[in-house]
Amino acid sequence: MASTVPGDLAEFADFIQVNAPLGAYTQLRIGGPAEFLAQPRSREELVAFTKRCFAKQMRFRILGNGGNLLVHDEGVKGIVMRLANPAFTQVTIDGKRVKAGSGASLASVIAGAAKAGLAGLETLVGLPGTIGGALMLNAGDRNSDIGQFVRRVEVLDSQAVIQVREHDELRFSSTGTMLDDPVLLSAEFELERDGADTILKRLRKAWIQYKATQPYSYQSAARIFKNPPGLNAGVLIEQAGVVGTKVGGALVSERNPNYIVAERGAATRDVLGLIDLIRTRVQERFHLELELAITVW
Repeated sequence: MASTVPGDLAEFADFIQVNAPLGAYTQLRIGGPAEFLAQPRSREELVAFTKRCFAKQMRFRILGNGGNLLVHDEGVKGIVMRLANPAFTQVTIDGKRVKAGSGASLASVIAGAAKAGLAGLETLVGLPGTIGGALMLNAGDRNSDIGQFVRRVEVLDSQAVIQVREHDELRFSSTGTMLDDPVLLSAEFELERDGADTILKRLRKAWIQYKATQPYSYQSAARIFKNPPGLNAGVLIEQAGVVGTKVGGALVSERNPNYIVAERGAATRDVLGLIDLIRTRVQERFHLELELAITVW
């Protein structure tokens, strides 16, 4: 790991941290540092910084709220970029259109739309993450997904130029978004009008249903596996007999077996060890391999 900002990035040192701990930015609250954590404060800084990275062939990763991220104990070499400044988290509403920065929390967009009497996103209540992360994963449930409401997005292309991608250029699927641009800046959604009270009732119902299947709110936990086609990963894990199993400080949740809880003192190696154990038990019992839903850095 470096001890100072490299010379090629010296002019951006005001918003770059060296060896910055990443655990606090993830749902599991564990993991090592980023060699460089860049948090631009404006679009202008973001464009200039990204251009420099491209010119010097310095790769970077984008960090959202870390809801589906597991960081190795040794940390991450290179640049991690986080768009958490207000310049990237603003939410505006104009008629039936909602525009949100990629760093805005999904929860704040859902709440703002509901208060404005705009329906469609309420079934996504409870899902952790930013708008950027929700779009890249095409967050949703069996009834709807966020992609169906997107009308256009703003991106930085491979030349660090701001571009607009219209709906017909975007390809959403059950596994995510086929968007090749390196940075997502904002998204515009078109929703439907409905009574605020009616929307709030649906929000409360969806929230209750969601919380009933989640680990306790005081626990640091994350969803680990994708559901195999036609199956439920949590049910498979339960039937494989590993609910409540621990490796170090990592525990298979009893409320939802597809979640791993990181207890106090847990390390990423504990979580990885538990993932391997779960996969082995499910493979032995059902002869199928579970695919990770969580990203490992």
